[in-house]
Amino acid sequence: MKSLFAGLFLSLIIFQQAAAQDSLAVNTIKDTAVVPSKLEIHDTSHQFTYKKLIIPAALISYGVASLSIKGLKQLNASTQYEISEHQPDKIKLDNYTQFAPAVLVYGLNAAGVQGKHNFRDRSIIYGTSMLITSAITVPLKHIVKEERPDESNKLSFPSGHTAIAFASAQFMFREYKDTNFLLSISGYSFAVFTGVYRMLNNKHWFGDVVGGAGFGILSTELAYWLYPKINTLLGGKKEKSQTMIMPFYQQGNMGIGLVKNF
Repeated sequence: MKSLFAGLFLSLIIFQQAAAQDSLAVNTIKDTAVVPSKLEIHDTSHQFTYKKLIIPAALISYGVASLSIKGLKQLNASTQYEISEHQPDKIKLDNYTQFAPAVLVYGLNAAGVQGKHNFRDRSIIYGTSMLITSAITVPLKHIVKEERPDESNKLSFPSGHTAIAFASAQFMFREYKDTNFLLSISGYSFAVFTGVYRMLNNKHWFGDVVGGAGFGILSTELAYWLYPKINTLLGGKKEKSQTMIMPFYQQGNMGIGLVKNF
C-alpha cells in the first residue's frame, strides 16, 4: 500500500535526522580538549544552528509543494483513494497519541529515568513548543483553506495533530538523546502512528501530514532555542521561583496556561 510506504518513508527520514543530531553531539564532545561542565553542555543544547533547519525545512517544503504541484497532488489523491478501497475501522487514538511522547518524558522522569531538564524547565520548553505549534498551524489552516479528504471543512493543511505529535517526539528526543539514544527516538513511533491515522481517518492528505511533521519539529527546536530567554523573563534560576507552564487540549480546543508566584 502506498500509504504504508509513505509512513515507512517518513519514519526513515526522522530516524536519519535523529541519528545525525546524535552523531554531531558525540563528535562535539570528543573534539573538546577539556571535558565540558554540566552547565556548558546545558547551554550548548540551546544553541540554534542552520543544520537543525534542514529536516523540518525539507518536510515543510514538500507539504507546501503538495498544494500546487500536479504530481504531488496526484500522490495525495491516489493515497487517499487506496485508503478508501481498504478503509479500516476509524479510531480516535490519534487524539491521544499526539501527546504520548511528552507524557512518556514526564512518566520516565517520575520513575527515576532523568532527562536533560528538571520538571520546571522542561515544562517551560514543552509549553513553548505547543504554543509555537498552535501559532503556526492554526492561522495557516485558515489562510490555505485546503479541503479535507472527507470534505468536512477547508482546514486540512497542515495537520495539527501531526504537528503536535512530532513536536512531542522531538521534545522526547532532545531530553534523552545524550543519555539513551534508543529511548529518545521511540517517541517518533507515536508521531508516525498519529500521522498515518490522520490519513486513515480520512482527515488529511499525505502532504498535510508531512508538512505538519516539519512544523512540529521546527517548533520544538525553536522552543529549546528560546528557553534561556524565556527563563530569564520568568525569574531566571532562582531556586524558590515557582513557575508552571503547561499546554492543554480539551474538546477540540488547544491552549496554554501560566501560573507564577512572585
